[in-house]
Amino acid sequence: MHLSSLEWDFPLPRCHTGIPLGNGVQGLLIWGEDKLCITIARAGFWVHRHGSQFRANATYREVKRIVDARDEAALCSLFVNRDEARGPERPFQIGGGRLEIAFPGGFRPLQGRVYLAEGKVEIILENPKGETASLWISQAMGQELAWIEGFKAPALQGTEITLYPAWDYLAETLRQVGIEPPRCWAEGDEGGFLQTLPEDDPLAVDWRKRDGTLVLGTALGADAEKEVRALVATADLEEAGRAAREWWLAYWADVPKLELPDVELQHAYLLGLFKQAGLSTPGGVAATLQGPWMEEDRIPPWSNDYHFNINVQLVYGSVMPSNRLDHFAPLWDLIRAWFPTLRENGEQFFERKGAMMLPHAVDDRCQVIGSFWTGTIDHACSAWMAQMAWLHYRYAMDESILREIAWPLLVGAFEGYWAMLERMEDGKGGWRFSIPLSVSPEYNGSSLNACGRDASFQLAALHCVAAILPKAAAVLGELVDARWEEVSRHLPPYTIVEGNGKTRIGLWEGQDLAESHRHHAHLASIWPFATLEPLAPEHWEIVGRSMRHWGVMGAGKWTGWCLPWASILCTRCGLPDAAVAWLKWWQQVFTNVGHGTLHDPDFGGAGGSWSDGVLDKPGFERDANFKEIMQMDAAMAVVTAILDLLVQSRDETITVLSRLPKHWRDFRFSGIRTEGAFFVGAEVVLGKVKQISVRAEKGGVLRLRHPLGEGARLQRAPCAEPLLPGLLVITLEPGEEVLLFSK
Repeated sequence: MHLSSLEWDFPLPRCHTGIPLGNGVQGLLIWGEDKLCITIARAGFWVHRHGSQFRANATYREVKRIVDARDEAALCSLFVNRDEARGPERPFQIGGGRLEIAFPGGFRPLQGRVYLAEGKVEIILENPKGETASLWISQAMGQELAWIEGFKAPALQGTEITLYPAWDYLAETLRQVGIEPPRCWAEGDEGGFLQTLPEDDPLAVDWRKRDGTLVLGTALGADAEKEVRALVATADLEEAGRAAREWWLAYWADVPKLELPDVELQHAYLLGLFKQAGLSTPGGVAATLQGPWMEEDRIPPWSNDYHFNINVQLVYGSVMPSNRLDHFAPLWDLIRAWFPTLRENGEQFFERKGAMMLPHAVDDRCQVIGSFWTGTIDHACSAWMAQMAWLHYRYAMDESILREIAWPLLVGAFEGYWAMLERMEDGKGGWRFSIPLSVSPEYNGSSLNACGRDASFQLAALHCVAAILPKAAAVLGELVDARWEEVSRHLPPYTIVEGNGKTRIGLWEGQDLAESHRHHAHLASIWPFATLEPLAPEHWEIVGRSMRHWGVMGAGKWTGWCLPWASILCTRCGLPDAAVAWLKWWQQVFTNVGHGTLHDPDFGGAGGSWSDGVLDKPGFERDANFKEIMQMDAAMAVVTAILDLLVQSRDETITVLSRLPKHWRDFRFSGIRTEGAFFVGAEVVLGKVKQISVRAEKGGVLRLRHPLGEGARLQRAPCAEPLLPGLLVITLEPGEEVLLFSK
């Protein structure tokens, strides 16, 4: 993998097309046409009013009673808990503002380059005569600080700099919720503002010219103005630049090195890793839907909150195979602080001691956002985060993660599910467990028909938790609970439905996938929960029919993050060409001219209900006020999907290049982290796997499924020996490396 630069061509007409710079707290989007614009945001600038807590009567038993009674009004009112007189209907984050830089002599932005090795951005300017000049934009990795060099150039003397607070674009909206205008200041070569909120900490943004360098800072808190003005006036830019370069060099040294035969996916991989660095930075704010990158001209869609029915998991899933496990720290710190609330939620809702419950959409205080009842009761949110914490342990082999984060979540999720279970006849003279009321995320919205018995998503989530718990208990020396095995034995792996005379996996009892749907939840037993082997004799026929039907329903109602998930499903089913095709479709349809990753399609004609509405307008012209929806989950999930094509961790077995995409002839990779804390690399020549390398960080038993056939050899110091086809099982010492060669 050659680290040089990524390039953007101007004009970049909207902030969502901009070049992203981030450090987990301060987010910058660099864009513009005639001027250079920098959209500035600060993660964690929340308006917390109107967050909801569970009401005392919101219990699983009560929800089931209301659904059985078909009382939709009662169901809706059960989850509405807000004082309408106090302002907004939900908590939300606000962006900071926009810095506009107007250049003399007709200079305008021509091209942007990100130099990956140091995380630095060059903006190349050009005037009508073809003359060029450059600005260099840097950002500190431990401070809310950025700076732009290059204004000393004679051609750029007289550059005009203007800072606009988000208030200038959102005044009407903000006034309606009791927010006052910001206090602004401008003193020669300095300007800034302090945006106060009725009940939350204010945000300050400040800029200052210092010897030809524009210094920009943000701060959040009671003393924000004082802090930010001192920062931009006195910050040691030379030291901040040195520390930033060291940070970026260490980052790129850690992540896997890929030399893919596909230029577009190589670009997506590098850009995804670059965004991962600024989105989930250790020491920053736990990443939300957009992380630190928020538009200044509207309230971010979905409040830029934490969505736990897939989005947070996709955002953070890439940090494991990409070997940046320390990026989990802000997320686990946040969730650990929520444990009392999660336990209170679970014990109240499930009426069972020890249960935990994580609603699907919350703010940073774990307040429920909105009144989407099917999301609020989606218990797979808890199970999925428990699984993610377990996987963090498995990738790191760090027992502190298992004990402090994963174990409480696993036990809490299981107790909630146990409270939901009931026994029923299995039709074979025995009995089975059943979940009488369950949801499959977002299917049928929030209607009374949005739930049913034994949703396949929930069955897979519970199976996943029940399978992990005894393994976790063995590591921690905890007692084994007989209920775990009982669930594993008596809970069906998925729900079967009939369609055209053929059985396949359904959403819940009696509910087939009847239309294109963006949440592939009914296939979660394949991925993410991986509770079955799709090619196993007992599953492959029904998996094949389910995947075929899913394909027939199509991608018309999918959104951006659906595509990498679809890619991973295809990889896990041994369909690498389909996996690549879905990634290509994402890149073509769900990224914009600035490589920004989108929720909705970038253009009409390629999507259904999530389109930009252009097909409803005369002439099919896009509305000038069209608003993109930027989310970071897809960009991170694409990194995961690309790495999953190469190496998969499946049931404590590492699978390397099980099947190759047909056009991938020559490529190589190294440093992909796996469960068990192993690092895997490989080389492919003329469509054949020639070599696989594995290094053990912690040591232990390596189970490696490889495609090398007869005549392959295993190189292990000090000698080589014949390698049997299929599965290698070997114990490695810490730091030991082995090589596998084809004939």
